[in-house]
Amino acid sequence: MSPWLLPDYIADVLPAEARHIEELRRRLLDTAQGYGYELVMPPLVEHLESLLTGTGEALDLQTFKLVDQLSGRSLGVRADTTPQVARIDAHLLGREAVTRLCYCGPVLHTLPERAHASREPLQLGAEIYGHAGREADLEVLELALDSLRAAGVDRVQIDLADARIVRALLAGVSADGAQLAQVHQALAIKDAEALTELTRAFPARIRQGLQALVRLYGGPETLDAAQAALDGVPGVDVPLAELRWLAERLNGDSPGVPVSLDLADARGYGYYTGVRFAVYTARKDGRTGQTAGEEILRGGRYDGVGAVFGHKLDRERPAVGFSLDLKQLVRVAAPWPLRGAIRAPWGDEPALRAAIARLRREGRAVICALPGHDPEAGEFRCEEELTLRNGQWVVAQLPA
Repeated sequence: MSPWLLPDYIADVLPAEARHIEELRRRLLDTAQGYGYELVMPPLVEHLESLLTGTGEALDLQTFKLVDQLSGRSLGVRADTTPQVARIDAHLLGREAVTRLCYCGPVLHTLPERAHASREPLQLGAEIYGHAGREADLEVLELALDSLRAAGVDRVQIDLADARIVRALLAGVSADGAQLAQVHQALAIKDAEALTELTRAFPARIRQGLQALVRLYGGPETLDAAQAALDGVPGVDVPLAELRWLAERLNGDSPGVPVSLDLADARGYGYYTGVRFAVYTARKDGRTGQTAGEEILRGGRYDGVGAVFGHKLDRERPAVGFSLDLKQLVRVAAPWPLRGAIRAPWGDEPALRAAIARLRREGRAVICALPGHDPEAGEFRCEEELTLRNGQWVVAQLPA
């Protein structure tokens, strides 16, 4: 085996892509800062029991484990940053007021999440703690859309769902965890036949409601159909009303962004507690007419995620946020031009060195041609040169 061969689904990031990723990182964090989000930098590794406290089995399976050579304790390499940010909000900051936090850093997965995905995503996210109302849901969605616009990704589609709807239908149902997981899976893939088999022993009203969910996807008109199909089911009126409120405001604030709903989408049912959403690239399918393409961002409400870290037993802070992978986003973001640079001769004359230093302090890229070599600009396109004229070092345009 070649010593240069990397593990499966792990790859180097070369200059052109690295430049683009770094520019995306800066733009998106600046966008979050414009909304008042404070940057935090959790560690890449933690004690395993802390890293996985309050998380589900799925995250446990995605987490690399190792042994700390200093203490002998088990450590984990984070597979998701959200639990760490929840710990910071609950245990380190401990604020009672609304707290807005953002982050960007690598995570590591034992297995790729989807085909062609990296096992080392560069995760960027933003989260609000302390407000249980729909206003926070809307703010997070608006920030997500503004972040994608800042990245040059304008043609997107938002898909909305709410974990409370399926939870309300299954409330009081006598079934074990494995069976409920299969029900959620059947709903997610719209497998009506499997759903019928799995829910044979359920009360008729619940069976009918679950079967209705399989058909409840589409535009905002889906909510009218849901209201009729689920009429009388306790606990569904509030989430349906909040989904309608969000869809109306998203249509008003971002009229060019289609909003769809999929009320059977129960992904993350053990994690999300309310509204959940995904943003897709808008790519028209000529056969089906559907516009959803690749999922590039996901998020939702996960109230109480920081309760296990709180310094008070009752510290179950409401929370809502989103995350994305910059390594995935860079593949769909609009390419940006190479930086213009200044070509300069190498020399140790004080005037030349002073001129180069001044240009670099001004934020210009200056590439010196080392003795015996022409300048290899790579990611920097030399459009100008530093040249000596009348005893002065001046910047002049290079011939086209």
